[in-house]
Amino acid sequence: LEQDLPLVWGRTITSVFFGGGTPSLFPPAAIDRFLSAAAARLRFAPGLEITLETNPGTAEHGAFPAYAAAGVNRLSFGVQSFDDGCLTRLGRIHDSAQAERAVRLAQDAGFGNINLDLMYALPQQSLAMAEHDLRRAFALAPTHISHYQLTIEPNTLFAARVPAGIPDDDAAYDIQEHCQALLAEHSYAQYEVSAYARDGNTCAHNLNYWRFGDYLGIGAGAHGKITSGAEQTLLRRFKRKHPSDYLRHAASAERIGGDSVIEPAQRPFEFMLNALRLVEGFSLRLFEQRTGLARHVIAGELAAAQAHGWIAIDGEQITPTALGRRFTNDVILLFLKD
Repeated sequence: LEQDLPLVWGRTITSVFFGGGTPSLFPPAAIDRFLSAAAARLRFAPGLEITLETNPGTAEHGAFPAYAAAGVNRLSFGVQSFDDGCLTRLGRIHDSAQAERAVRLAQDAGFGNINLDLMYALPQQSLAMAEHDLRRAFALAPTHISHYQLTIEPNTLFAARVPAGIPDDDAAYDIQEHCQALLAEHSYAQYEVSAYARDGNTCAHNLNYWRFGDYLGIGAGAHGKITSGAEQTLLRRFKRKHPSDYLRHAASAERIGGDSVIEPAQRPFEFMLNALRLVEGFSLRLFEQRTGLARHVIAGELAAAQAHGWIAIDGEQITPTALGRRFTNDVILLFLKD
């Protein structure tokens, strides 16, 4: 943080997110020290959202009140599934009983703003099993559910050894449609491709990503995006990935794994990659503010998307249609420059 302060002097911090896997292994006292040190160096907005990602398999009784005392006011549990067979096939270290217990411990400690991560289209998962996962989640009454499809990423164990029984595209879409209807029935409003909130409890931190806002990435493997200068230079920066390697260089420029500037020609695609995930879409004014470009540079692509029935244009507002949300990748690709 000390090293990156010059990038964000004078700016207000509107959210903090402790992520990257299992930050709940970080003791509450360390979270408290970091937040206190950060607040002493940067302006924190009143009531800012402070989220801690939590692995149900590492949740400890007694830790949640201490996290709350440190300033954490939102928890995100990586449940993934309430089916023990699915969890085993995913290689998770917790079972469904541990997940439920961890969430209830957090609620007993006073946490009211809780997200549950759930995946669907898992190996050997049926539509009924995916529905059962959601019903188990509803019983815990979280304020937010992230419900996303399993994807096989390159250079992962699943990519090297694809598990049997992954639902095909048609089956996955059937699960998605059925679960979206179930979430709406239980008052979880979809506001992004895979994000659903009750009573307006959207995730401020993730909304900043999707609106192409700036964020500072601190720690091993962290990524950030910062806009600076009169010319609105958009800088992406990532830190060294391996924790021990990062710690050896944390106090020097060697901590940086790489920097890259988002050139003007790339910005429409980068913006759409985020903003078109939102059900509300975006305003042309926001596009201009976040990219530093005039709206006319995307007029042709917007017209093409509208002709396909993928977006609706109402004055300043660009909104994906139901068809557009189904073919989000195709819409985004319109803005990719050769």
